[in-house]
Amino acid sequence: MQKSIIHTDKAPAAIGTYSQAVKAGNTVYISGQIPLDPASMELVNDSFEAQATRVFDNMGAIIEAAGGSFADVVKLTILLSDMEHFPLVNEVMARYFNEPYPARAAYAVKQLPKNVDIEVEAIMVLAD
Repeated sequence: MQKSIIHTDKAPAAIGTYSQAVKAGNTVYISGQIPLDPASMELVNDSFEAQATRVFDNMGAIIEAAGGSFADVVKLTILLSDMEHFPLVNEVMARYFNEPYPARAAYAVKQLPKNVDIEVEAIMVLAD
């Protein structure tokens, strides 16, 4: 199985020992995205909605760089600072995803990188 690294300047550069995404066969594993503006590498923290939007915009840039679309995403894992944000996550997701929706898990965690309120990772499968 061929493995390749996906990178785009339209999403935040990795801030640790990881890649934005890794493609193995026709499956793309997208690293957790936090609300960093890719141009400035500054956090977006105007509101939770702005954070969630930035996260999905970042993810979209990686998805596009990998040759896919949001319709190709099969699984999301959403990490939140507080489950109170969950209804708004659904609202923001509806701007990016159409039915049939990907499988999803959501967790409230004690702390996220840079003390953000949301991080999302994804698995995408591309057509052969």
